[in-house]
Amino acid sequence: MKVLIHETQGTAADCVAGLFAERLAQQPETVLGLATGGTMETVYERLIARFQAGEMSLAKARSFNLDEYVGLPPDHPCSYWHYMREKLFNHVDLRPDHAFLPKGDAPDAEAEAARYEAAIVDAGDIGLQLLGLGANGHIGFNEPTSSLTSLTRIKTLTRSTREANARYFETFDDVPRLAITMGIGTIMRAQEVVLLAFGAGKAEVVAQMIEGPVSAACPASILQMHRKVTVVLDQAAASRLALRSYYEEVHPEVRAPAI
Repeated sequence: MKVLIHETQGTAADCVAGLFAERLAQQPETVLGLATGGTMETVYERLIARFQAGEMSLAKARSFNLDEYVGLPPDHPCSYWHYMREKLFNHVDLRPDHAFLPKGDAPDAEAEAARYEAAIVDAGDIGLQLLGLGANGHIGFNEPTSSLTSLTRIKTLTRSTREANARYFETFDDVPRLAITMGIGTIMRAQEVVLLAFGAGKAEVVAQMIEGPVSAACPASILQMHRKVTVVLDQAAASRLALRSYYEEVHPEVRAPAI
């Protein structure tokens, strides 16, 4: 696991966008695993800027999003379909028929989860998976106690996750209780994973993920077992790491990046 600690949220987001663009330059047909949430907005803003500057193209890529709320149609303003169109898809050259998310309003959510998992397998699995980190250690919507070998399925969301996402809905009660999510096993099949976390509120769970035991109590800790993971943090998110000085010694260029 490579741990990159940046001075600010901005430089951390720049780093993730750079890793994303570098992968696409080397392998334009990469299958991308995409995430949503406030942290990702800063990354997508930078990717759009790179595309508009002619520095990056997604024309040959395909994408699979991590998750979608059960019950929300693609045109619902709080759906992740809507989020991805607004925050990325409408502004870059990714082909619409190459962008995939679970169908939250499918008549049979379990069948939809199985279909989505099969589609990821048929695509050759994810090449580069982008992740955020939930305050309780979830990745995707794989809440604590999720099976560490799980595949795409329906998950019941914890109250804390629903509270964290309530700001996107009119009321807390409007936040769906269920979601279709890539499983931890699905995520772990990705060739490469990049996880971005910001802020002091994530410091404790970041430390658990990187330095704690591998446990279903902190689903993100399974990333310690992945063959190629880059964790990108700002100073606040890295503040509880016991081995922080070591990570900074291994990657001193992060503290004084070339201009």
